[in-house]
Amino acid sequence: MDQPINVTIYSAPWCAFCHMSKHYLDGLGIKYKDIDVDSDPAAAQELVQKTGQAGIPVLLIGDQTIIGFDKTRIDEALKKDKLVE
Repeated sequence: MDQPINVTIYSAPWCAFCHMSKHYLDGLGIKYKDIDVDSDPAAAQELVQKTGQAGIPVLLIGDQTIIGFDKTRIDEALKKDKLVE
């Protein structure tokens, strides 16, 4: 059975920390929805409304919002949402 996608990442192709975040999730086998804020201005605006800032990456994991590549917080959120052991 495929796992539902409970992770969203707002990113841009030029963002090194976005690439690091996606690479980390890929390594864990976590499926995620990737929203490119460069090609989707409405998503960029939505991101600012959700977080109050325009910085990326922003990861939405379950009910948690993580700004930047914060491996510790990502791991905690994935465990809380039962996406990893």
